[in-house]
Amino acid sequence: MNLKTPLTLEKIKNIKAGTQIFLSGTIFSMRDKAHKKMVEENFFPLNLKDQTIFYMGPSPTRPGHKSGSCGPTTSARMDKWTPTFVKKTGIICIIGKGERSQQVKEAMKGKILYLIAFGGLGALYAKCVKKSEVVLFKELGCEAVYKLEVENMPLIVAQDIKGENIL
Repeated sequence: MNLKTPLTLEKIKNIKAGTQIFLSGTIFSMRDKAHKKMVEENFFPLNLKDQTIFYMGPSPTRPGHKSGSCGPTTSARMDKWTPTFVKKTGIICIIGKGERSQQVKEAMKGKILYLIAFGGLGALYAKCVKKSEVVLFKELGCEAVYKLEVENMPLIVAQDIKGENIL
């Protein structure tokens, strides 16, 4: 199934857990340090309503490329901040890898589509990136927030908005 950001509840309401997705459009990368900073400082400067975030940190970009390797990081590392992050930002989709805590699964139910990216495929995902720029927390290096334009990024729905989960 092809899916283009930004997403809406209307666009994702009938997508079921286990569905293969090819995602295109704008997404934002965020990892531990960005989540911690935003939640603990109650600082949410980006408009992330109906946006998609990807738990990843890019490798340095080689000359002639749009992005370095950009594989997923373990989603559970963000679990302590995710419920607050969901409430404060209005995000609609999270991309990561691995299972989430029960608390996070409940916080996402009815609001968030959780997509899993495949570990070990960072080089393939880098080929999906058509544009990449740091938009927040440049001082965090690979944990800065990047705005990415992606095309046909292969993912699987781990949890649909009804709460059905394949993990």
